[in-house]
Amino acid sequence: MHSAITRSKVRSKRHQLRRRLTYLLVVAAASALVVFLVYSTLGPKTAVDSTSKIAIVDQLSAQWPDPAFNQTMHGILNQTGLKVDYYPSEDVTVDFYRTLPSHNYRLIIFRVHSTSETGAEDMPPWVVFFTSENYSNTAHVSEQLDMRVVYVKFPDVTQLYFGITPTFVQTSMEGKFKGTTVIAMGCEGLNQTTMAEAFIQKGAKAFISFDGPVSESYTDNTTVYLLRHLVIENQTIQEAVAQTMNEVGADPQFKSVLKFYPAYAGSNLLLLNATLTTPTVTPPRKNLNERREF
Repeated sequence: MHSAITRSKVRSKRHQLRRRLTYLLVVAAASALVVFLVYSTLGPKTAVDSTSKIAIVDQLSAQWPDPAFNQTMHGILNQTGLKVDYYPSEDVTVDFYRTLPSHNYRLIIFRVHSTSETGAEDMPPWVVFFTSENYSNTAHVSEQLDMRVVYVKFPDVTQLYFGITPTFVQTSMEGKFKGTTVIAMGCEGLNQTTMAEAFIQKGAKAFISFDGPVSESYTDNTTVYLLRHLVIENQTIQEAVAQTMNEVGADPQFKSVLKFYPAYAGSNLLLLNATLTTPTVTPPRKNLNERREF
């Protein structure tokens, strides 16, 4: 009888111990889950959001200034709460491009002349972004030799400038982009995917540009519509590009349209967890038939 009672007490104590251990394990697991959720929700995103910025690279501010466009752009972008850095023409050099990934830009808007009418022998045409740095055969020599930089010029202008190629983006830019969205306002940014792919490989998440030549007035107006949809209305890239094209149509002269790359980037949002006010923003209306190639 005593032995039976003893075994019963032992079983009871073991049962109580198992219950306590189960309870402690459940509490520990729940605590770990809470810590994980708090960290994943607040930790990294807060750190990224607090330091991210936006860049407007206005390489054409000297040749084709547009104060109304610039003011409207800032009015939209300031709604994000992110710092907006503006770079006028004189700042846009080879070394400026070189350090772009180090600035933690969430969005970079290139109001920069570009072309796909250049390429090496036996290679498809490259998309090249212009700088405002005068060309010299004694500068950036190693990068000229392997065509990371090339010389370019505006139509009907004799002055030569340096331009950067996709190879420059891949191998000369320092660091990596952190999910940056790139809007390239110049000609032919997506006539080829070479420049877009270079930015994606460098850490960008999306590249938005035109598939052919565009006029200055058209691209300025189109970009304002695009940003209004991306920033104020918080549309996905695919939605914003589609609605913008429905509103402004193709370039009246060149028939070029806005596209994005890669295809899977269409579901992305420009801003995550952003608190925006909704101002009344009226895109500047211009003569879209103005014949001035960008």
